[in-house]
Amino acid sequence: MTAYDFAVIGAGIAGASIAAELAEHATVLLLEGEDQPGYHATGRSAAFWEQCYGGPEIVPLTLASGDYLRAEGVLRRRGALYIARAEQAGLLDDFMARFGPTGAGIERLGRDALAEIVPRIEPAWTGAVWEPECADIDVAALHQHYLARGRKSEVTLATRARVAGLVREGGVWRMTCTDGRAFAAATLVNAAGAWADGVAALAGLPPLGIRPLRRTVVQLRTDPAPPPDLPLVLDIAGRFYFKPEGARLWLSPHDEVPSEPCDAAPEELAVAEAIDRLAGVVPWRVEAVERRWAGLRSFAPDRLPVYGRDPRLPAFAWFAGQGGYGIQTAPAAARLAAQGLLGTGPDVMTARLDPARYAPGRLLP
Repeated sequence: MTAYDFAVIGAGIAGASIAAELAEHATVLLLEGEDQPGYHATGRSAAFWEQCYGGPEIVPLTLASGDYLRAEGVLRRRGALYIARAEQAGLLDDFMARFGPTGAGIERLGRDALAEIVPRIEPAWTGAVWEPECADIDVAALHQHYLARGRKSEVTLATRARVAGLVREGGVWRMTCTDGRAFAAATLVNAAGAWADGVAALAGLPPLGIRPLRRTVVQLRTDPAPPPDLPLVLDIAGRFYFKPEGARLWLSPHDEVPSEPCDAAPEELAVAEAIDRLAGVVPWRVEAVERRWAGLRSFAPDRLPVYGRDPRLPAFAWFAGQGGYGIQTAPAAARLAAQGLLGTGPDVMTARLDPARYAPGRLLP
């Protein structure tokens, strides 16, 4: 049996991106349990490149990824607006204090500027933080870009390859799949998203505490239709966000409901909450709920991603816990993690990133 240098488990944006980075220097096997890559979180993301999303410690990864995303033509500028009521002015102050020093391009707006950007916004909303560089991400195009890079570097992609057994012997991982296929590799890279702790258990490692949380999104037909140049609008208190998608509105109640790893489905209560919160922002009539879906966003206990070899078993590496920002940070995250696994130095993209901040050892007793 041919032993690859690396076997990457999971072919969503995380697995596809790190496989492409590794394959320029090593042999790589990419295993996907579903019929096609990107079925779960990657294929259900209403993704945007938003500099403040994920918190100040994620900003460096987001900013480092920007040039790559722009060069690949997968960004479409939209702008983002964090809105607040009069009694929430302190939250705007805190937001500016937290993100101002990070290099994110943000500015404070008052009621007049807010009303100009969001026509007919209810009077209760009196202030905002404006991030003009926020952009929509063409998630499918970015995912396909990384899969194509992998193919060019001879990544072996195996679909319907759900890993059922992992055994380490003779310096090599022996992997068996539910359909009986078997593979071998020197190093495992756990890019399994919501299933990351489960993959660790198969390898005999205690979990790091990576938890899947369900996020709901609905597509609405409204009267009037949302302005096409409407920015991404987010509640400063984290209770909703919405943006136009064509002539429709994509809306989320910003829910984070603990879930088992699964094929996530939306709950009616979350849909109703989202629509109720929208009604408190703009006086648009909801004519129809045309689509609804849910995805799982997976977080480590400190809500930072986990990149690198496990100190307990260095032949097992993590590339997981990327929450809702895994797509917008994919270029820098994959480059940084691959450099750590290959033992190569930083480059222009990663020079200002600190790999220790995201290392799995921080989560161990």
